[in-house]
Amino acid sequence: MPNIKSAKKRVKVSNSNHKSNIDVKGAMKTAVKKALKDLNEENVKIANKRIDKALNKGIIKDNKASRIKSSLAKKINETK
Repeated sequence: MPNIKSAKKRVKVSNSNHKSNIDVKGAMKTAVKKALKDLNEENVKIANKRIDKALNKGIIKDNKASRIKSSLAKKINETK
């Protein structure tokens, strides 16, 4: 445990940010799994929104977001 007041505050902020990041990342993963299970335009659109949200918050990196979106687009185009 930190002894300095500012370090204690940073621990609190860090924990709250961690919880928020887990929620966003979990929503993203759930949307991607749902889109993969039932390949339709609506689910892929929602998954892309969740991926963009995680990307904008800095939870995932650019290449990972691009890779996930690309694989979803590839799979939806295979089914057509």
